[in-house]
Amino acid sequence: MKNFLRALRFAWPYRWRFLVSVGCAMMVAILWGANLSAIYPVLNILGSSLNLHEWVDQQLARYTRDVERYSASTDHYDRQLKAVRDLPQNKELDRWIAEQTGKLAKDEASLSSARSQLYWYQLAKVHLLKYCPTDRFMTLVALLCLIVVAVVIKGVFDYWQESLVGSVVSLAVFDLRNRFYRHVIHQDVRQFSDQGTHQLMARFTNDMENLATGMKTLCGRMIAEPMKAIACVSIACFINWRLTLLFLIIVPLALLLMSKVAIYMKRAGRRVLDSMSSLYKILQETFQGIRVVQAFTMERYERRRLFLGAKDYYRRGMKVVNIDAASGPIMEVLASLAVAGALLVGGYLVIQAETQIWGIKLTEQPMNWIALLQLYTLLVAIADPVRKLSNVYNKMQSAAAAADRIFDCFDRVSTIDRNVQGPRLPRHAQRISFRDVCFSYRRDTPILSHVNLDIAFGETIALVGKNGCGKSTLVGLLMRFYDPDHGAIAVDGLDLRAANLRSLRQQVGLVTQDTILFDDTIFNNIAYGHRHASEAQVEEAARRAYAHDFIAKLPSGYQTHIGEMGNTLSGGQRQRLCLARAFLRDPAIMILDEATSAADLESEALIHQALKEFTRNRTTILITHRLSMLEIVDRIIVLDQGRIEAIGTHDTLLQSCATYQRLHEVQFQRKAA
Repeated sequence: MKNFLRALRFAWPYRWRFLVSVGCAMMVAILWGANLSAIYPVLNILGSSLNLHEWVDQQLARYTRDVERYSASTDHYDRQLKAVRDLPQNKELDRWIAEQTGKLAKDEASLSSARSQLYWYQLAKVHLLKYCPTDRFMTLVALLCLIVVAVVIKGVFDYWQESLVGSVVSLAVFDLRNRFYRHVIHQDVRQFSDQGTHQLMARFTNDMENLATGMKTLCGRMIAEPMKAIACVSIACFINWRLTLLFLIIVPLALLLMSKVAIYMKRAGRRVLDSMSSLYKILQETFQGIRVVQAFTMERYERRRLFLGAKDYYRRGMKVVNIDAASGPIMEVLASLAVAGALLVGGYLVIQAETQIWGIKLTEQPMNWIALLQLYTLLVAIADPVRKLSNVYNKMQSAAAAADRIFDCFDRVSTIDRNVQGPRLPRHAQRISFRDVCFSYRRDTPILSHVNLDIAFGETIALVGKNGCGKSTLVGLLMRFYDPDHGAIAVDGLDLRAANLRSLRQQVGLVTQDTILFDDTIFNNIAYGHRHASEAQVEEAARRAYAHDFIAKLPSGYQTHIGEMGNTLSGGQRQRLCLARAFLRDPAIMILDEATSAADLESEALIHQALKEFTRNRTTILITHRLSMLEIVDRIIVLDQGRIEAIGTHDTLLQSCATYQRLHEVQFQRKAA
């Protein structure tokens, strides 16, 4: 429950709303108890030939006589005990004194009860009956109208209570979801790879909803239902506190049962959430790879995979449903047994006109059937909130499991220190240096080993090598998607780990081989890194990327929506939009990772021309396998198995580097084909 309590802290800013909701719940409980209390006068009207005035006068006379009788009796026992106070002590006298003391205590208790009843009936006569009609039927009409009004008022307070609790929980989850997103989006790339987007999506959606349900249940029903029970217990104790106490034996048994059920519920709830994450994974992979699925006719396989995942979710979900479903009837059976026991005892007292059973005194005065029926009604009313509270505890356990999953991700600290207070990196104008850089994703598999490299400002270099040799990892280290395990990377003499991270990334333009576009307009996609760019600036960037012509031919021009991942555009068009987005940023450092991988020959030529013009007066790093892109570079760095094998121009490397020769031969043969 620790993480669930942490989630509740997000409701603290809205505590005044919550306190008002508690006040509304209190009014609901008071009116709930008052409506149940109306049973007694209604039954008196229906079961007696007297009107309420006459009946109250009758009760006043009765309890006045009882007070006088018990007063006389207690005075008598008191005088007797005073008379023997100075006599010599012996066993017979001690026994007699004990008997008389017991009788005195019994009569004093009866006297206290009679005085209490007399007080309440006097209060009713003075303050209530002055407004009550003398006709029995009109009294019943007035009483029922009063009950209806009370129910309406209770409904208004009930609505306010539910609405206020809903707003508190919704605002708290709104804040938590935004804080969670803010935390996750600043985690490093490696953590995203470890967690998987399906896990994060499940936490943002299903887990948050389960947490919200638990919070709403706690702040709503957990407050309102106990108040209802307390109101009923208070009135029931006023009628007969001993029989009420006999009924309340159910409470420790219910708590014990709920604690046992909670253990299974939390465990089952966590498994359900894990299963939901697996479903998200299947859906995400299938929908994102729908072309591959259909091209390889794997629809049946994917349907089977989803069927098995959904079946696993169904099985685990049914365990939660069954536990939740069983707890209510079990609590109801316990409550019924307690009510039946209390009713049997009360029925015996009414039928036999007794005040005790097996020598145990259960009432000061013999009970009548009207008082017993009202007591029974109140006990049943107590059982209903108790039954509902068993369901509350189960929902809270499911919410606790969801909170554990959310805060498990929330507590993960990014390995990349953003250095918000660190020195800001001035615009790059000198040199980028890699000093003995080593890096590995896994401890036993090095990706880069002892890389030393200097790149002068304004220089354009190309990183070439076989797949997996560390090219993308090297530029990822420059962007600080990762930090090196050993060594350092400096820009203009400042170690990147000591610099303000935002000031570094603000002067880097990145174009990857996977064209990342958003389901938005072309304008907003180009302006993504420069949200306040003007129309003229966006259009200029598009012209420089040779994208303006095809954009102008679209029906809505720059306001055209391009769909998910830009799927309404060709591969070359998407890459030119990504290029325009980087151009608009006017970066001091340009990184292009296979920027022409999805482009046709015409698009590749346009991108090549755009880069040739744009790379002036900025440092550019290309990762490419295409020979045509090497024409604009000043140096080529050949990587092999995580090490720099050679550095030089195209002609020099063809003469001296065997790895570069093999790469060139492969590209030449492919180009010839």
